[in-house]
Amino acid sequence: MKNSLKFKLGFCLMLSFLMISACQTSSETPSDEFSLDYEKYVLDNGLEVVLHQDKSDPKVAVAVLYHVGSNREKPGRTGFAHFFEHMLFQNSENVGAGNFIKYVNELGGTFNGGTSTDQTVYFETVPSDALEKILWMESDRMGFFINTISEWGLENEKQVVKNEKRQGVDNRPYGHKDYVQLKNLYPEGHPYSWDVIGSLEDLQNATIADVKEFYAKYYGAGNATLAIAGDIDITKAKELVNKYFAEIGSGPAVETIEPMPAVLDETKLFYHEDKFANLPDVQMIWPTVEEYNKDMWALNMLGQLLTDGKKSPLYKVIVEEKKLAPNVYAYNRSSEIAGTFNVGARAFDGVNLNDLRTAIFEGFEKFEKEGFTDADMERIKIGAETGVYNSVSSVFSKAYQLASYNTFTSNPGYISTNLEKTLAVTREDVMRVYNKYIKGQHYLATSFVPVGQQDLVLEGSVMAEVVEEPIVQGAEGNLDKYERDVEFEKTPSKIDRSVIPELDGELSFAPPSIATDELSNGMKVFHIYQDELPMAQFSLRIKGGMYLDDPAKVGTASLLDNMLMEGTANKTPEELEEALGQLGASVSVRTSREYITISGNSLAKNYDEVLSIVKEILLEPRWDEKEFDRIKSSALNAIQQSNANPNAIASRVFNEVLYGKEHIFSNPTSGTAVSVASITLDDLKAYYSKNFSPSIASFHFVGAIEKEDVMNSLSTLEVWIPKDVSFPEYEVKTNVDDSRIFFVDYPDAKQSVINIGRVAMENGNDDYAAASVSNYRLGSGSGSILFKELRLEKGYTYGAYSGYSRTMDGAVFQASSSVRSNVTKESVDLFKELLDNYSEDFSDEDVDVTKNSILRSNTQSYETYGSLLGILQNISTYNLDLDYIQKDEAELKAMDKAEIQKLINEFMNPDDLIYVVVGDGKTQLPRLGNTGLGKPVLINKDEESLKIEK
Repeated sequence: MKNSLKFKLGFCLMLSFLMISACQTSSETPSDEFSLDYEKYVLDNGLEVVLHQDKSDPKVAVAVLYHVGSNREKPGRTGFAHFFEHMLFQNSENVGAGNFIKYVNELGGTFNGGTSTDQTVYFETVPSDALEKILWMESDRMGFFINTISEWGLENEKQVVKNEKRQGVDNRPYGHKDYVQLKNLYPEGHPYSWDVIGSLEDLQNATIADVKEFYAKYYGAGNATLAIAGDIDITKAKELVNKYFAEIGSGPAVETIEPMPAVLDETKLFYHEDKFANLPDVQMIWPTVEEYNKDMWALNMLGQLLTDGKKSPLYKVIVEEKKLAPNVYAYNRSSEIAGTFNVGARAFDGVNLNDLRTAIFEGFEKFEKEGFTDADMERIKIGAETGVYNSVSSVFSKAYQLASYNTFTSNPGYISTNLEKTLAVTREDVMRVYNKYIKGQHYLATSFVPVGQQDLVLEGSVMAEVVEEPIVQGAEGNLDKYERDVEFEKTPSKIDRSVIPELDGELSFAPPSIATDELSNGMKVFHIYQDELPMAQFSLRIKGGMYLDDPAKVGTASLLDNMLMEGTANKTPEELEEALGQLGASVSVRTSREYITISGNSLAKNYDEVLSIVKEILLEPRWDEKEFDRIKSSALNAIQQSNANPNAIASRVFNEVLYGKEHIFSNPTSGTAVSVASITLDDLKAYYSKNFSPSIASFHFVGAIEKEDVMNSLSTLEVWIPKDVSFPEYEVKTNVDDSRIFFVDYPDAKQSVINIGRVAMENGNDDYAAASVSNYRLGSGSGSILFKELRLEKGYTYGAYSGYSRTMDGAVFQASSSVRSNVTKESVDLFKELLDNYSEDFSDEDVDVTKNSILRSNTQSYETYGSLLGILQNISTYNLDLDYIQKDEAELKAMDKAEIQKLINEFMNPDDLIYVVVGDGKTQLPRLGNTGLGKPVLINKDEESLKIEK
């Protein structure tokens, strides 16, 4: 069955449907029509297959979506769906243990998996010559996996998943909110009454019999959709799908779960004193409807109308009038069998959450009284149209959406229907769902506050039950007691699945052409024409960023990026937001260590109007005192939050140790509480006046507009007058002269954050590309040595990585991980062992694998508008040649083992590496004295500047 989804987007007289034949498209602008052709068919075993051909570049994405999520689990065995997502990367009968990850990395591909309440999905994007190999691998774990399960594999993966839970929940501020909300919103036994990651106790109690039962029930071909998108031949793809998947069993029929919306007979209030939180947080939840219920689209729009933008009623009351929080959110979340409407905010320090709840209800009253305009709805609908294009910008996103829509609607092309229903929402629909589901209805509310601030919680709240795993040394036991390589009986097959498919043909790809130019004021222009979508994506980057901050007022550039979006000389903040919204465009300003970037995304036909607004933002700031006070308060609020985050603490300490406290890079880009408190609006004006110049700026464009037209549009920016901008010089003064370990005590931390590294290159980064090659085998991804040893072999962590981060005048080497607390020393020892031996152990095989993987992965450098824009930004920021990727490839091909080992010894010298650990001091600090890194230097996490005892 062949289908073609054609989108012709753009509002014409606010007609609320997708195919608008009456719309006229100017001949001077690109067409807004985009076609997503697909073909769907079903194998005899029930596997539903969706194919989409995209010949634009030599990649292919494969997505296998199983209709099983945490909602298929049973009490006492929660977390199984997510656990299976992990297990299926471990082994299968013919691919072999650990080879799935290994092969995808060697192919130069990317991969991952994901689990939600309703689905589990596995996906890969690889060069198109590897399609058959990927289908061989995916079919092997679909039909030839279960016999490979062993006690060792089961127990090892339990530790990995438990690490993920500790990292994402137990060791994170507000991490237990989902657990508290779901447990108390839904009745016991409801499929949504537990979170996706499940209970660690349930997971620990899982047996091989449990695993086999779950797999047999839900992982048959009849419960899956296979979607393939990219550079494929449809006929050949069908043949390969039939070859590898047709013989796999369909599995038992999986029963449909009927909608089971939550019902609240009373308002429920719960609180938790969060040891990782620094600020009070409230969230209110109303039960709504399941996904694709007729009311879902109006509820989605209601959330946007209540809080999106400065005109929204909740923003007006909570942020502007009462100044209780830096922002507020509202959104509807509809899943397969139930939904919720969520409203909440993270308040300023010391705010009583009862006042915040009162303000939320005042915002509701304002919404009821003042309503909303047609323009408000129009803005949301235009944004939804633009979002359709952005959502299909990569072959992976196309494959995933085809698979997901097919699974839950039986229509792979439901993306068009989804948009139609959004565009069809009326004012009456919005008010109807507000009155039906929100106004006067019972809700559940959670108050999460710092320890000792119970007086801030909502009145009448009861203490929530939260399950935290204690830190017990050796609690996980020893995996060595389990046999690792267990023999198993192979499942019969009609084909010889032991044969690894060969790659198909020669992989070749011509990178897109890059054009350059320059305005009369010195601003450089970089352009790539890309017309697959009628979109425009651009950025204007000004060198400087935090680097040009006054050292006593670090955070000035970061505040300035927010200030630039707070109106222009001709537009109030509301008017600026509205002008962009009515164009369906997004514009943002972001500060980094070394530059400020103004980024934009819009339909190509609206580009000129969007650029005109960007010109106002850039050249005519409003300097609104009221807005400055608000963004400054918001920045201080964010800094206070980050000071409770172990990862943020580790990053701050690591940078100050590496650079020395006199170097500007020793600071967070956002500044510190002390530095930001001292910043005035005049400081922002002075930074802008001194450091904004086209002479240090570059404009980058990717999209469906020719270079000549882009240059014509930029002529309006030639009024921007250039000036001389001076850059200070800073000396790197690492706090110690040898390899040492620094420890930051974070009481009761369930995970320890480990950062290891050094300033590897100073006064230039010419060796950055080559050094990155030398790091590839060590820690560049899931196929690396660090990932393999710390996660796959030991189960210490959810992930471990290393790499180089480039600055305009140097680069830092860093290796990092977040490990379970009770193996902190073991993890440090293993990191040290691997880093000590990396150069000597680097083999000729490692050279070959590195070269092949990097060269093949470069095909993905050109896939999306965002990745193309990144190439242009790299060229302008680091003064690279236009063909730097090809030149790096040529250098890579010429490298041998001796050269790579030289780079390792020079830039990863283990004798020069600094170790920073943030973890539980009472249990872990005493164990770190015997690592060969000297006596740990203890640092107080609450100090803004390090006080190091040498």
